[in-house]
Amino acid sequence: MDNENSESLITNDLEYITNNLPEEFQALANKKILITGGAGFLGYYLVNSILYWNKLHHNQIKITVYDNFIRGIPQWIVDLKEENKLEIVKHDITQPLPENIDDLQYIIHGASIASPTYYRLYPIETMDANVNGLRFLLEYCKRQKEKNQPVEGFLFYSTSEIYGDPQSENIPTPETYRGNVSCTGPRACYDESKRYGETLCVNFAKEYDLPIKITRPFNNYGPGLRIDDRRVIPDFSRDILADRDIVMFSDGSPTRTFCYVADAIIGYYKVLIKGRPGEAYNIGVEKPEISMRDLAEKLVDIAKITLGYQGKIVNVASPEKDYLVDNPNRRCPMITKAKQELGYEPKIDLNEGLKRTLIWYRDNRQLEATR
Repeated sequence: MDNENSESLITNDLEYITNNLPEEFQALANKKILITGGAGFLGYYLVNSILYWNKLHHNQIKITVYDNFIRGIPQWIVDLKEENKLEIVKHDITQPLPENIDDLQYIIHGASIASPTYYRLYPIETMDANVNGLRFLLEYCKRQKEKNQPVEGFLFYSTSEIYGDPQSENIPTPETYRGNVSCTGPRACYDESKRYGETLCVNFAKEYDLPIKITRPFNNYGPGLRIDDRRVIPDFSRDILADRDIVMFSDGSPTRTFCYVADAIIGYYKVLIKGRPGEAYNIGVEKPEISMRDLAEKLVDIAKITLGYQGKIVNVASPEKDYLVDNPNRRCPMITKAKQELGYEPKIDLNEGLKRTLIWYRDNRQLEATR
């Protein structure tokens, strides 16, 4: 790891993404795309992969980012302010769209808080982004079609949490599973607003013949995910880089599969361009399904070899009383639909992804965004 740095890592990831999306990015060439929540974790590679493609092609893609910067303006967005073919607009998607909104051909709606710690702090804002904000964008698509300037593709970020806590017979979980979800618990603001958002998308697609697609991400991680995000891999990485013991706020038994962000981004652009209207697609990896205890041990092993880390794993009760309420015991997707219909084939294994993540965090330790 000492011979690698985050700059070369990011370049390699962007090359990997663009090499795996030749048809999809060509479909976006000379078009305008809006990415809401584009300053967030997934926005990091959604935006930068297009900018990387633009540098290699004459038929460029114009990106507009909407974000309310509720958690500050990340430094990478500040660094891109003068980038050609990129417009950054401070806009709260829970409010009506700007009157001067452009004629867009593609829209990705990713404006929502996804970290359980933070969406519990902003439950109403989270619901408003997933319902009211989505409705503004869907109505825009309807109007554009009436103007004979139709939107060619729309992607709504749902979540694997719409499945709730599946029983073992429904794991790996297919898109047809209806879910086992609380509508009143501490996670409901996120889970249920995403479920209702999917219903809006399906019905707008059917009623108005609009190209609206849905993706259900399964535990993405990697560069762009802030180290103070309070999800499990950033938390463990923060402890490692501070050279202290890894603190685990559970017994470590819940299991997940983890999809490296570069593979996830490839999947999302494939859904946007090739997905069927009104359909949802799981994007993630099927193996390995790993416990939080085993994940922590794997990170410790990687960090010992690469960083000389000497810490251990300790169990501590979470200071958040709702931390484990409605937390699924297992989460693992079935991705057959995305493989067969979209040609989605994630390739970056967990060990490699975790190594890249530690490199990025090592070189990007700042916790606070620019205000």
